[in-house]
Amino acid sequence: MKAPRAEFLTSASDPGGFPRPELPEIAIAGRSNVGKSSLINMLVGVPGLARTSRTPGRTRLLNWFRVEPVKGPALALVDLPGYGFAKVSRDLREAWRPLVEAYLTGRREALRAVVLLVDARRGGEDEERELIEYLAEQEVPVQVVLTKSDKLGKAQRRPAAAAVRRQLGLARDPILCSASTAEGMDLLWRFLLDRAARPRSE
Repeated sequence: MKAPRAEFLTSASDPGGFPRPELPEIAIAGRSNVGKSSLINMLVGVPGLARTSRTPGRTRLLNWFRVEPVKGPALALVDLPGYGFAKVSRDLREAWRPLVEAYLTGRREALRAVVLLVDARRGGEDEERELIEYLAEQEVPVQVVLTKSDKLGKAQRRPAAAAVRRQLGLARDPILCSASTAEGMDLLWRFLLDRAARPRSE
């Protein structure tokens, strides 16, 4: 697939800094060490667009990126702060929760879906189940993506996806993705373009 055009739009540390909802938005959520920035960079083909760090929990803001696919409508990817295992205080992690919840509940017209990243080697846990339940209450579609699939042997990948499907009570298997090999990026793009083209009510 030919690379889309992408650029950083803005960051926000509180709802007052959220940009006007002019594009359909897809939020990217996941643990602070799941590889969100690497996946975003691979997805849009722009190394360094989303900053990566060896220190989990560096992303403490909501970050918006404008993406113009080769085909389909322009959309915004919104990188949410990582949760769990961040090397920051519990109080600071709890301070991020209202910011994320304000985004998820306050962007009803713009937010088309949440892509929830899960480390293929860890599987789904309580925090992922709780987020999926919360999104269901908000009527926000969610697509689970297993990152770092290249760290598993080929024979392990499908069983890992099936296990996460059971763990999280999903209707379908997650998408297996790798920011190193680009595995699954076409499938993920298909989901993004499909959701971006739909009104929120669908």
